[in-house]
Amino acid sequence: MQADLLVGLIILLPLIGAVCIGLSGLFMPGLRPHEGLIGGLATAMVAIPFAITVYLFVGYGGEPLLVDYYTWMSAGDFDLSFAYRIDALSLLMTLVVTGVGGVIHLYSIGYMHGDRGYWRFFAYLNLFIFAMLNLVLADNVPVLFLGWEGVGLCSWLLIGFWYENFRNSAAANKAFIMNRIGDFAFLLAIFLLYREVGALDFGSLLQAVDTLPQHVLNWVVLLLFIGATGKSAQIPLFTWLPDAMAGPTPVSALIHAATMVTSGLYLLARFSPVVLAAPTVMAVIAIVGALTAIMAATVAIVQNDIKKVLAYSTVSQLGYMFAAAGVGAFFVSIFHVITHAFFKGCLFLGSGSVIHAMHAVEHDLEEEGLLPEPGDESDEGIAHPFDPQDMRTMGGLSRYLPATGLTYLIATLAIAGLPPLAGFFSKDEILFRVFEYGYDGHTYAWFVWGIGIVTAFLTAFYMMRSYMLTFEGRSRWPSSDRIEPSESPWTMTVPLWILAVLSVLGGFIGLPAIIEHGRFNWIHHWLGAPYGGPVAEPPGVEHSAGFIWIEWALLIVGGLIAVAGIGFAVRVYGAHGLAFDERIARRLGGLYRIWQGKYFWDAFYDRAVVRPVLRLARQGCAAFDARVVDGAVNGLANLIAAASRFARRIQTGRVQHYAAIIVLGAVFVVAIMLAL
Repeated sequence: MQADLLVGLIILLPLIGAVCIGLSGLFMPGLRPHEGLIGGLATAMVAIPFAITVYLFVGYGGEPLLVDYYTWMSAGDFDLSFAYRIDALSLLMTLVVTGVGGVIHLYSIGYMHGDRGYWRFFAYLNLFIFAMLNLVLADNVPVLFLGWEGVGLCSWLLIGFWYENFRNSAAANKAFIMNRIGDFAFLLAIFLLYREVGALDFGSLLQAVDTLPQHVLNWVVLLLFIGATGKSAQIPLFTWLPDAMAGPTPVSALIHAATMVTSGLYLLARFSPVVLAAPTVMAVIAIVGALTAIMAATVAIVQNDIKKVLAYSTVSQLGYMFAAAGVGAFFVSIFHVITHAFFKGCLFLGSGSVIHAMHAVEHDLEEEGLLPEPGDESDEGIAHPFDPQDMRTMGGLSRYLPATGLTYLIATLAIAGLPPLAGFFSKDEILFRVFEYGYDGHTYAWFVWGIGIVTAFLTAFYMMRSYMLTFEGRSRWPSSDRIEPSESPWTMTVPLWILAVLSVLGGFIGLPAIIEHGRFNWIHHWLGAPYGGPVAEPPGVEHSAGFIWIEWALLIVGGLIAVAGIGFAVRVYGAHGLAFDERIARRLGGLYRIWQGKYFWDAFYDRAVVRPVLRLARQGCAAFDARVVDGAVNGLANLIAAASRFARRIQTGRVQHYAAIIVLGAVFVVAIMLAL
């Protein structure tokens, strides 16, 4: 009974917060100015579930706990309960969702201060947490799918939060539509599993793996992967995520760095025994992940919008995680999910602090009439208007935003993989597992490993580039000698420090396997099937004693790559600043333009899908819409209007006419009675 109550509180408190805040904003407008009350309530509705999850986490004994509330669906022999599963994987993901989510809620109190949609924003955030908790705690696929669709809806609401701007609404619609493509594939996988197994709870599905034909397994895993590419922004369904930066920055940190975009990895980890039974599709997963990683990394190099850099970095890091899943290292992909939530959440919130400060600069420039017009050239000769998110109009911010600058630097070094920060352990564990898979005879893994090495260098380079252009060098905004930005309030800087500390310490939950034979690789012991965890692994292969030196060499190489990428960025941008970007553009020529064009994925989709669909709608469906749909609606309206005109003529106002109508009516009734 206690478990039922605790799990119910974890799930329902964010929903209660969303309903209370939403209703109060709609029907009690007098509460809207009380931002502290609204933000505090929303944060508490996430912080309390985090505390409860910590309690369950500490007391977890290793055996999955199923909490069955009621029968949701019943038809013939099919019974499906609305049930939740407490195990090692769901507990870990719930800690990330509520822990990082609570920190971001606290940050949002300061970031969204003064916004007229303040109450609506926190209602949406709480609703998102509720949906995400349903996703990670579900004991069966329909409940998981309910949360899966819920986070898609909340993502649409939050990306398009400032809906007055058409660009934001378009980005929200794009995210929603592209996710529906992946969701359709996920639904097909659910139908196929039910047809073959006759059940949809995870216990029954995972036990039936050995009884399924190989072609069915291949199709199921491929469809699950396509579903995951939608939520987790992989080729070919990744283009929505960079555009999703149109939403408020806390949304980017919560949804597009720490939680929703990782749900695809969670899906593969939850179905890990099924995925391992389809080795051909695993190769596809690993290769697509690797290609996504390097493609997004090259695009990130040429971005000038600080949030777009982080967006493409997220796509790239998600590619790393899928590469790990493609070689069966699901626990490592979850490890990188956790560390990525720390340092990428810190980076997004740090960028939000920068944008917050630059908006204040923009306001001051506008008041003094110093705001440049579009087309005006900066001191570097670059024609662009002042943009609070453009790194070309920043520089030297570490002097004015010391807390933001330092935490951003820590998170940058972590994602670059500098030892001993969190990203070093999780990223290098991925590279090692991919290398090991290739060493064991899976040749495609060598290709994935090579791309991973190159991407690691690019990641260190473009992330350090973003730090150098934003926080170092001279200030590049107009009148920088008189107009100075100021540090964000404590509600925004405290979350930065929390995530920065986790970016330093978070990697120690997964120390490399070569240290004491994996004795201190806690996350492997917690999640791995060999230790009783829920995440399956491919069969191990015995290596010679000399293999340990290869492991050490890979660790050293990983660290050196991070140092090289960081050092190169510091040297060239410290010496040349924005001029180095111009030099790269001249030297790379067409390749640089391809990167700037983001490999022209959006242009391809526009020509191959969007325009043909719109053309079909205009030419093929316009006539049907005008003649049949509009004709039916207008015809009904005309019929009612004609009946009204007839009824109006009857109402003459003369008593003789009314008496005649009564007599005729009576004669008509008597005639009917005689006829019967």
